[in-house]
Amino acid sequence: MSNHSSGKKGKGSSVHARRAVAYIVLILISFLCLFWFYVLFINASRSNSELGRGFTVFPGKYLGKNFYNLFHSSLPVVRGMVNSLIVAALSALLSTYFSTMTAYAIHAYRFAGRKAIFTFILGIMMIPTQVTALGFVKLVQSMKLEDNFIPLVIPTIAAPMTFFYLKQYMDSNLPGELLEAARIDGAGELRIFNTVALPLMKPAIAVQAIFAFVTSWNNYFTPSLILHKDKVKTLPILIAQLRAADWLKFDMGQVYAMIAFSIFPVIIVYLILSKNIVGGLAAGAVKG
Repeated sequence: MSNHSSGKKGKGSSVHARRAVAYIVLILISFLCLFWFYVLFINASRSNSELGRGFTVFPGKYLGKNFYNLFHSSLPVVRGMVNSLIVAALSALLSTYFSTMTAYAIHAYRFAGRKAIFTFILGIMMIPTQVTALGFVKLVQSMKLEDNFIPLVIPTIAAPMTFFYLKQYMDSNLPGELLEAARIDGAGELRIFNTVALPLMKPAIAVQAIFAFVTSWNNYFTPSLILHKDKVKTLPILIAQLRAADWLKFDMGQVYAMIAFSIFPVIIVYLILSKNIVGGLAAGAVKG
């Protein structure tokens, strides 16, 4: 009896020890992730001269002045925010919808070349954006689509990584019997996709919408190649311009203020969709 109780105590203490280690690791990781946001907002509240003297843990008194200087500078900051929102929101919407549709086609139907198409789409993930940049720019120029959002939004329809994740999620959470039942009831394929498949895919779509939004929001490389007029530039381009100002006009506090300003929409989108992240990631990672 004593051996049994001592074994229970040992097992209980082992569970508590593992739980304590897990909490310590999670707290450490959370601190490391949030610390850089803290540094960003601290630096956004300091003047250029204060930033030159090194880091401090206490906020400065220049946050309001930095934002005032930012919004009264020659850069169209608010217009850049609107441009980034348009491009990122449309990219996230089109990327998730059409990637879900592609994943649904390969998941729900059996046809010749299905595996080859799946392998081909995955192979595209291995091609870096920089490799195709020159041809992309020439195509945009030949179509006279420079200083236009269309070349930034339409290509996001083809998103191999989003497709792969959604396909794995469907394999775990979208049974073929449910689709067959809808067909027997007389529903068309497009209606089945929009009313049966999409609602079941909400957690995965929310996760990928966040990733697609953030990726498009932070994208500097492609927009910098085709957006040249100030009125159509996105925030990453404007931040780069602000950092590239000559030394007489350069203000690092203003740069940090603009970076902090550019983060708020991403945080808002994350808070709106965050309730789906844990469930979506867990279900998509495990194939039933």
